Amino acid sequence: MPLFPTGHATHPQWRMAAALVVAQLRAQMALPAYASAPTLGLAYITDHYAGEAQPLLDYLGAELPEVTDWSGTVGVGVSANNAEYFDEPALSVMLLDIPADQYRVFSGVAPLPRNPASGFEAHTALVHANGHTAELAELLEEMAARTTTGYLFGGLSASRGASVQFAVGGNGNMAGQGAAGGVFDGGLSGVAFGPGVALLSRVTQGCQPVGALHTVTAAQDNVVLELDGEPALDVLLDTLEVSLDGDPQPALRKVRATLAGLVDAGEQPQGAQRTGHFGTDTRVRHIVGLDGTRRGVALADQVESGMHLAFCQRNVAAARADLMRICAEIREELSPEELEQVPLSTGAQAGPVDTSGSARAAAGQPPGRSIRGAIYVSCSGRGGPHFGGPSAELQIVRHALGDVPLVGFFAGGEIAHHHLYEYTGVLTVFVGI
Repeated sequence: MPLFPTGHATHPQWRMAAALVVAQLRAQMALPAYASAPTLGLAYITDHYAGEAQPLLDYLGAELPEVTDWSGTVGVGVSANNAEYFDEPALSVMLLDIPADQYRVFSGVAPLPRNPASGFEAHTALVHANGHTAELAELLEEMAARTTTGYLFGGLSASRGASVQFAVGGNGNMAGQGAAGGVFDGGLSGVAFGPGVALLSRVTQGCQPVGALHTVTAAQDNVVLELDGEPALDVLLDTLEVSLDGDPQPALRKVRATLAGLVDAGEQPQGAQRTGHFGTDTRVRHIVGLDGTRRGVALADQVESGMHLAFCQRNVAAARADLMRICAEIREELSPEELEQVPLSTGAQAGPVDTSGSARAAAGQPPGRSIRGAIYVSCSGRGGPHFGGPSAELQIVRHALGDVPLVGFFAGGEIAHHHLYEYTGVLTVFVGI
């Protein structure tokens, strides 16, 4: 099946960047290997263009009239195959060649129905969200419930200005959108995909445990009071081998560099001390305070007794190894012919997230699948020099997956399953026969 056309550019003027992107897209659409008439566009902009989001979207729509549906958002950086534009004015676009009855664009004013009268069945969904949206966690769970797999992927807008999102469906405004021109600044938006859209998705963690995995035995709101029956603050200090006695500043510096990985009660932790990296069940949260009176540790999330917790720190080597691991998992799901084209990264382990591979095999469908395009949403805290140099993170993905069309952005939080993550990357590839 044909590849998805992509284009990306940086320029101080958005119109020049958009013109360069359109030229790249048009050139690829004229090639036999690429889709010639895609109708769904994904557009990601850096926050330098956020103030001009509406005219930029209008320009893309006018220059690419065959593309009737658009989705996207803003990040502090955007990505393309082998390149990232971080903290500079840039635009990255991909055009998806998917049957019109296999996707639906949605937004807060034109939400995805639970029981759509059109008969569309949402299988998975790409979700963009504003991080300041009230009850965001509950909204993500509710959105996941509207899909048959419960699997979402995407991220939170990241901007020092307007946190804009793009959502246009069906030759102009979507039903219920009113006078809105396709640019929004709150809530959820994105694209739901039907069961006929085959994709593979994995989550890569960017932090490494620095201590044992504990069970939360007492908590109140966002404060962890006890871990394995011991005061949580004492466990933290023992893990970091520091003390608040005397001069507390060295200890506080270590605490500020430490985060907490949480696993919901009832879930079996996949990684932590057993494998040296977190599994997809772990959500990393900041430590926002220490409660000296109750000997507790306050986190940037609600905590309940029965949860599992491991203190952790950002680790470049672990992040690189885990990114190569998920790329290897995706590659292993592809055909043997595809595996022969690019050297396979080592260290692969079985992953829990597969929205097409097992079902296709069970249905007796042939292998021979190849990547048509990819979306990579990475944490803004991972971008730039964190991986060792400019575009190093995207170069790892390209080395592992090959020269495939890719688009994405650096987010304020990453979405996978029905959870909100931090310091992770969510890599999703669209595959075809």
